Amino acid sequence: MSRPLIMIATAVVAFTIGRLTARPAINRLRAHLTDAHRQLLHDPLTGMLNRTGLHTAHQALAQTTPARPIIVALIDLDDFKHVNDTHGHDHGDHLLKAVGERITDVAALHGGIAARLAGDEYAALLPAHTDDLDRIAELFTALIAQPVTLTEGGATVTVTASVGVTLADTSDPLTDVALHRADIAMYHAKHRGRNRHATYRPGMSMPPTPHQRGHRLRDRRQPISGASA
Repeated sequence: MSRPLIMIATAVVAFTIGRLTARPAINRLRAHLTDAHRQLLHDPLTGMLNRTGLHTAHQALAQTTPARPIIVALIDLDDFKHVNDTHGHDHGDHLLKAVGERITDVAALHGGIAARLAGDEYAALLPAHTDDLDRIAELFTALIAQPVTLTEGGATVTVTASVGVTLADTSDPLTDVALHRADIAMYHAKHRGRNRHATYRPGMSMPPTPHQRGHRLRDRRQPISGASA
């Protein structure tokens, strides 16, 4: 074999070996990027979408034309602090995961998505196949209120939720319109005695100030921790 051919063959072999050697590193980098992307969009405790993930999903819906109606639900657990104080934060985390699974199941049943926004606050976006918002809200409250066994052979607790629902368009801003309306409705559910749901109506405003819980985690943009205090 002539010298030029030997040099070419050597270069080809070196290039091939280099690619084979680099492939594991490239695969590791891809896996790392995939994991980082998932962490960016998902809540580490429940595995549900987080706030960023919910906004990303909504942005994808907003890009579809024409704009379509969606049902937006905001779900807040009632007196969750009592669970943490009585059973401890580890059991509180277990409860948050169990509730998250139930909310995810309801959302998936209707072809939608669910997210944990912060602490004991969740949200769901559902295609508006029906205008019966009350029925969907009742399904959320009823399923969440089912008892949860915190540990195998351990304590069983029941937690309730206040649910606010609204009808919005995919083109509506998520935070300033859709979630804001659902938030108003949710506060009305709290005001009526908790373990209830309320549907946003045009012109509905926040209930009297004494019944509000102050600035919400969502409004303060605090990061999600394992369990709400």
